Amino acid sequence: MITQCLPASLTPLETAVATLLYEIEAVTPEELPLAEALGCVVAEIPALPSVPARDLAAADGWAVNANDVVGASSYSPLAVVRPPTWVDAGDAMPQHCDCVLDIDAVDTSGPVAEVIVEGVPGQGIRRAGSDVAADRPAIASGHLIRPRDLLTARAAGLETLNVRRPRLRIVNLPGGTATAHLIADHARANGAHVTEIEAAARDASSIADALDPVGSDLLIAVGGSGVGRNDATLTALARRGEVLAHGIALQPGRTAAIGRAGAVPVLMMPGAPDHALPAWFALALPALERLTGRRSRESRLLPLARKIASSVGLAEIALLEERDGAWLPLATGDLPLHVMARADAWLLIPGSSEGFAAGTPVDAYLWRE
Repeated sequence: MITQCLPASLTPLETAVATLLYEIEAVTPEELPLAEALGCVVAEIPALPSVPARDLAAADGWAVNANDVVGASSYSPLAVVRPPTWVDAGDAMPQHCDCVLDIDAVDTSGPVAEVIVEGVPGQGIRRAGSDVAADRPAIASGHLIRPRDLLTARAAGLETLNVRRPRLRIVNLPGGTATAHLIADHARANGAHVTEIEAAARDASSIADALDPVGSDLLIAVGGSGVGRNDATLTALARRGEVLAHGIALQPGRTAAIGRAGAVPVLMMPGAPDHALPAWFALALPALERLTGRRSRESRLLPLARKIASSVGLAEIALLEERDGAWLPLATGDLPLHVMARADAWLLIPGSSEGFAAGTPVDAYLWRE
């Protein structure tokens, strides 16, 4: 039986992350229809032909060769034996034509058509390969798929995408429902397939039954990771698998724990959202990125509008708001819900740091991705 108490010394965050990520590999790619691929992480995408395949008219008008209408103006109309070819937007450009003139650029009211405007090569044209260059992938590997990426894929004629989508099982203990859904929403936005949010009673046997690793690539238990008399999550994990660390040098979120159920990594986080969120940012997100093969997060480098003070020995999460070209610190340590609602980004302050002085440029991760 595990004694439900924090260890005498907290596990450094860097050690906890390395332990959690040990032997985790990216999941096997799968083909998904475009409608289901939004928010997933791209695996390997084959090189595509040029899109468009040939020059197209970008506007309705007259297709001409710019060299043939040099000098044309309303003061010196250029008479042509036959009117230029009319094209609608999206039509393939006629051979030897390299620009499109507006409708009023050619006067067809008289017996002979007259061009009254010069043309510029490329005017009114979508060049071949301007949307997707030949022999290049439509979306880079390791990239989180956004709506504009799906536009590119559809324009290239793709019907499916090759993605990595880890299966995440969330075990929700009584009192942690709102937090469990918060974590599930974040997980889906970062490429995971949340297979189930399972409610479990607070006793060790019920939690151990819910921590079933079959069909999952990552397990997250929300609630019951503390030292209270009703907190049995650690005992449950010990029955199902192995506790690797309990008590992380992370503020807030010190009662988080990591372990294994078979070969599946397990993260146990507090039930309160302000304590669970740092565990998500600092521990769960790196694990999910390893499983998806994601290569980078969106971040922004801006100076701090005011200083951030931090305690040496504890890694801390600071929430930031972008204001007047700088990061304004909103909260460090305590993270009230109203502050979460305002935050644009978050910053992980290492346990070795005392914080940052006002004006220091910091590269914060965008929360509103």
